[in-house]
Amino acid sequence: MEIFSQPGFWSALFAIILIDLALAGDNALVIGLAVRNIPAEMQRKAILWGTVGAIAIRCFLTLIVVWLLKIPGFMLAGGLALVWIARKLAIEDGNHGPDVAAKSTLRGAISTIVVADTVMGLENVLAVGGA
Repeated sequence: MEIFSQPGFWSALFAIILIDLALAGDNALVIGLAVRNIPAEMQRKAILWGTVGAIAIRCFLTLIVVWLLKIPGFMLAGGLALVWIARKLAIEDGNHGPDVAAKSTLRGAISTIVVADTVMGLENVLAVGGA
């Protein structure tokens, strides 16, 4: 319980929560797009289990990034990778809409949510690790 009394713990936790909330809007869109073709009674299950899987993977990735932040130049490399991805999406992509595959099965929708959230969560993980 000593961690809760360390200076700056609560402000760091608050910063992490704000960063994650600010960057999570696109993830909600992906979830909606992924479940749009499955029956309504299965959509809640797909959203629940897809979100649980995405959170578990994001927690694991955050632990890895915190460890990787000890490597000199890692944040620079991560930032350059994000700039490259943003440029590729903004300039080279001719599509003007989201390209999220809508599956017609529960398992397919859950896997789409987990994979898409993992890929899109890169900026979240880097931001949380940096905070």
